[in-house]
Amino acid sequence: MHFSTLALATSLLVSAFSSISAQELKAIAYVSAANSEVTGTISFSQESKHGPTWVYANITGLTPGDHGLHIHQFGDLSNGCISTGPHYNPHNETHGGPEAETRHVGDFGNIFAQEDGTAILNFTTHSLKLCGKKSIIGRGIVVHEDVDDLGLGGTPLSNSTGNAGGRIACGVIGYPSI
Repeated sequence: MHFSTLALATSLLVSAFSSISAQELKAIAYVSAANSEVTGTISFSQESKHGPTWVYANITGLTPGDHGLHIHQFGDLSNGCISTGPHYNPHNETHGGPEAETRHVGDFGNIFAQEDGTAILNFTTHSLKLCGKKSIIGRGIVVHEDVDDLGLGGTPLSNSTGNAGGRIACGVIGYPSI
C-alpha cells in the first residue's frame, strides 16, 4: 500500500512538471536605486525549459552612455546592491561580453542610455534558464555606473567584473504575478 501511494505521488509530480515545463516560463526584476532616479524593469521569457530566454530591459534615469548590466549571485538587497555578491558564474568562467565564448552566464555587456537617460536592451540567449539547477530566479541583477570592458581590459577586474564600476541600481529576479 505504501509503495502504491509513493508511485501515485511520483506520477502526479511528473505529470505536473511536464505540464509546467511545456508552458512558457516568465520572470521579472524591478530595479531601483536608493540614492538616484534610476528605475526600470527587466523581463525574461522562455518558451520551454530547453529553449532560449528572451531578455527585455527598460531602464530610466541613467546618465547618457553605456552602463554594465549583469546578473549577480544573490537576490539579497539587505545592504543595497553590494549584498548581491559577485556576478552569477555557475561554470567558473572569466568575465566576457554577451557574444564571448567564455563568460559568466549573466554577462549582458552594456545597456546604452540615450540623452534622456532611457536605455532599452532586447536580446535572446541560450545561457540563461528560468528553471532547473542553474535558474536565475532569486538572483540579483545590477546596473553599473560605468562601461563594461567585456573582459578585454587586461586588468584583474576586467576578468571578474569588466571594470564596470559602482552598482547604481539593482533588483531581484522573481516570478511575475500574472
